[in-house]
Amino acid sequence: MRAAGKRLLTFLAALALGLSLRAAAPDTLGRYAALDSLLLRYCEAMLPLENADKVRECDFLIESCNDSATRQRVALALFDHYRESSLMGEEEVAIRIYDKWFATKRIPMRSEFDALDADMFARFNRSSLIGMDAPVLRLRKPCGGHAEIPAKGKTTLLFFYEPGCSKCRAEVKLLPQALSSVDFPLELAAIYTGTERKAWRRFRREIRADNPLVKVRHFWDPDIDSGYQLAYGIIGTPRLFVVEPGGTIIGRRLEMDSLVQLLPIAKALQELYIK
Repeated sequence: MRAAGKRLLTFLAALALGLSLRAAAPDTLGRYAALDSLLLRYCEAMLPLENADKVRECDFLIESCNDSATRQRVALALFDHYRESSLMGEEEVAIRIYDKWFATKRIPMRSEFDALDADMFARFNRSSLIGMDAPVLRLRKPCGGHAEIPAKGKTTLLFFYEPGCSKCRAEVKLLPQALSSVDFPLELAAIYTGTERKAWRRFRREIRADNPLVKVRHFWDPDIDSGYQLAYGIIGTPRLFVVEPGGTIIGRRLEMDSLVQLLPIAKALQELYIK
């Protein structure tokens, strides 16, 4: 598959170079249509690769473009693709593209607004990527006092939510079923992102796990002293992360169905940690 990706990369680079010779062509949208289509195929061919390899391939392709218009088109297309990718963890590729090409102003963004938006995306995601040490948060407990999460030695789910969020309510209803098959000790840290204590008190009764192996703990941070928004990129809810006992993030921005698929991996990592 890597060889196939390389062949496609070479073809795309040749196409990009060919387009650069037609920079003066009047049909700008038309001449880029083929390139956009091939870029999508290129990204699909790279699916099996590690993120570091994807970053190197993207850099090579961007560097292969001789004229600035084509280089910008290719860089933006790759950045947008990986930023919006449905494959967990691929947003790291978008951040690396942003850091090298856009943050350094080697390639301009479409507009000043897009540049600010891209910078916010990178800042709010770079601390919680797959494989990174999970940022430790010092959060308030319901009855006073503080606790640090996630704690080393435990597999932890970090669930950031807001009672007024319809998707949060839907996810909460799915939690008991999603966690019903868990057969290893698991901690669910339910983190309320709002500031209304009464609303929080009412809603947290609905967050449950009908599984004795799953311990549910509740937290909030009304003054955002912990910096959780930047640490975990919480600019919307719900957000669900999985942290293995050693403190490494193994799942981010999960839906309930993807959480279920990740649980066997979490169990294997917990058993390995214990050994």
